[in-house]
Amino acid sequence: MRKPVALRLPAALGTLALAAATGVVLSMPTASAAGAGATGFATQNGGTTGGAGGTTVKATTGTQIHQALCSRAGTSTPITIQVEGTVTVGNTAKVSGAGCNTAAGVIELKGISNVTLVGVGSGAVFDQIGIHIRQSSNIIVQNVTVQNVKKSGSPTSNGGDAIGMESDVHNVWVDHATLIASGGESEGFDGLFDMKDNTRYVTLSYSILRNSGRGGLVGSSDSDLANGPVTFHHNRYENIDSRTPLLRGATAHIYDNYYVSLNESGINPRAGGKAKVDNNYFKDSKDVLGTFYTDLPGYWQVSGNIFDNVTWSQPGEENNPAGPNPTSNTTVSIPYSYSLDAASCVPSIVTATAGANNGLKVSDGNCAATTPTATATSTPTTAPTATATPTVTATSTPTGTNLSIGADSDGSSKAAGTSYGNVRDSDMSTYWSPAGSSGSISVKWGSATTISKINIREASGATGNIGSWRVLNADTGAVLTSGSGAGAISFASTSLKKVTFEIAGSSATPKVAEFETYA
Repeated sequence: MRKPVALRLPAALGTLALAAATGVVLSMPTASAAGAGATGFATQNGGTTGGAGGTTVKATTGTQIHQALCSRAGTSTPITIQVEGTVTVGNTAKVSGAGCNTAAGVIELKGISNVTLVGVGSGAVFDQIGIHIRQSSNIIVQNVTVQNVKKSGSPTSNGGDAIGMESDVHNVWVDHATLIASGGESEGFDGLFDMKDNTRYVTLSYSILRNSGRGGLVGSSDSDLANGPVTFHHNRYENIDSRTPLLRGATAHIYDNYYVSLNESGINPRAGGKAKVDNNYFKDSKDVLGTFYTDLPGYWQVSGNIFDNVTWSQPGEENNPAGPNPTSNTTVSIPYSYSLDAASCVPSIVTATAGANNGLKVSDGNCAATTPTATATSTPTTAPTATATPTVTATSTPTGTNLSIGADSDGSSKAAGTSYGNVRDSDMSTYWSPAGSSGSISVKWGSATTISKINIREASGATGNIGSWRVLNADTGAVLTSGSGAGAISFASTSLKKVTFEIAGSSATPKVAEFETYA
């Protein structure tokens, strides 16, 4: 693999980088957690809601972020951490507790779930310190600036990645972030947004990635192929050498992004990777799409893109540019709904909406910026406290036909000796348990079925073990209701093919003997 060339820093960009590096905060509107919710592939696989329904805590240092995580009742207890101020290696210490597994010198989201990390007020700047997501799920990172994270030199953090995900991570939404470096590998930097080792169902939206040798990758090597799918939309990539992104075996939906000054190469599917590339605007760049630096081919489906002053190299043994007249060589199916802005307006709409401290503005799907209604959150505490779990209104035991009988089932990893099918066999002596204190179990049908009630019956000896939970429409990822404790649960009548009961926390090993469903 070639090494990135030294970056060209135009004067204006150099000024921005200097302001960021010195901690200068320009005039910025107050922001709060997003109201519109996750988009793209992060809406699949049960959806991504972060810390919705949990406690809201304010933090001004990395140590306080870790304290907030560690103060939770368990690793899956929902929490929203509002960050204001500058986080550095110097103010980020390791903290221990039931709800965390942290490390010094990096914002460590490891072995946890149901967390939102959002910048508020005058802004959240992670200066020379990266955000590391590992063995975690249902994570939202929003309205933050992460800058100048290095893998060599001093200080070092997160292997040089601004945001890095690895080791069984799923359902992550990064939104309205600004990720900045000040050079390439030779200057001590690595990727801005990296995913590897079974990282799945991720969306990067309305973000700025700037001044780096490497934008980001999906898959760390040509044998690390179990990652994705990933969505990239309404992002601005500027003054990047390569990897916008690099896709090793992964599928990506890439739409309505603005690419300026891609110096060596851009979107690089390889080793079977596939990219659906819709309505993007590429300007003043080179080799913006194709398979590069390998003889392992990748594939692309293209439509509606604009190539403005883009140059293309000649094909070679390890160089297969898609241009100068890109045409599709595969098809990619997209399972979620989305609206495309015309490529001609992408520069203006992305400039108006992308990045941290921009009021969380989004496109209305017709080339105009709008501000979504913010989701109501509780008043933050100044110090971490245990979360209060929402409690669903108790209902009587449902009557009628148990629609789970004759249906099918699946779920997250199960404990040894248990089965998904045990929750729909009318036998209270058999049960399903997750491989840990949290997990999910689903009932599904071959055609749409209308339900409005479920009844979760715990096995003998395990009554009261189930703590906080959510009920999801697994077709769309929508949360139908949430609460705590097993029993009868009611919600608005919904037609779906699959319903999921997601256990977020428990006092002891959960044992679901029956997952009954009723109209």
